[in-house]
Amino acid sequence: MLDFIAIPMGYVLKFIYDMLAFKNYGIAIILLTVMVKTLLLPLYIKQYHSTSKLSEIQPQMQEIQKRYKNDKEKLNEEMMKLYQENKVNPAGGCLPLLIQMPILFSLYYVISQPLRYMVGKSPETILHLFEKIPIGPDRISNIRDLSIITYFGKHTEELASVSQMLKKEELLNMNFLGINLGAIPTWNYQKLFGDVVGAQNLILLLIPILSAITTYISVKYSMQQTPQTSDNQMQASMQKSMMWVSPVMTAFISFSVPAGLGLYWIVGNIYQIAQQMFMNRFVIKKNVKVEVENKKVKERKNSGGQSIRTHQRAK
Repeated sequence: MLDFIAIPMGYVLKFIYDMLAFKNYGIAIILLTVMVKTLLLPLYIKQYHSTSKLSEIQPQMQEIQKRYKNDKEKLNEEMMKLYQENKVNPAGGCLPLLIQMPILFSLYYVISQPLRYMVGKSPETILHLFEKIPIGPDRISNIRDLSIITYFGKHTEELASVSQMLKKEELLNMNFLGINLGAIPTWNYQKLFGDVVGAQNLILLLIPILSAITTYISVKYSMQQTPQTSDNQMQASMQKSMMWVSPVMTAFISFSVPAGLGLYWIVGNIYQIAQQMFMNRFVIKKNVKVEVENKKVKERKNSGGQSIRTHQRAK
């Protein structure tokens, strides 16, 4: 369904893998993450400005809601008028999330099916290659591409029998700092504390843990800088819930997807923190300075008008 995003993203990831990442899948994912997040930065800045504007007009919004609470048509009309007068898009704060979600889902397809989206193998070819794998730990039905790469990477002598469908150079290097990014982390006790397999799974366990930790830090840090747009008590409660729910959900999902997607989250969260620092210094502080100057100008105008009226009354 998202092939229109996943296919070009797969080509981009393959280009990065071949040309920039020294043919290392982990480095390619890191570079792709930085590239995607950088392209989305203008949207995050726009999101901040939109949220900040909504915060400024919040008292007027509440006044309109009270005044026309029994007339929904008039309420919507006045709210739209308020948005237009202040040049505010109420949906502007959701734009980065709406764009990021299809990208995240597409990236899942690319990472879990690299032979299809990066190498360009057809589903039929992938099925034939998968059927060549003996039944065992290397043959996982729901991640065929990664099973093929793992199996034929271990048994390169078997490539001769499938040379028309798969070349050695098409086997991606999935190893990153001792972690197979094509494997799925597990909390299964026997796999964690087994012999050879256990060591790999213990290392893989770092991916969900770091995903959860960096998500918590990123959410907490960004929420400290989010302008208030509704009742403070209600918003504080929602933020506190989200600060704990998001890391738990991230960790849970990280145990059901290839480790490469977890690496994307970790790098994305670290980038998000750095991005928030950038916005604090160059966007938020600048915006606050402009607001203070505008407030001073407005106060001078009001005081000037008041002086003229006082002078006229004195006459």
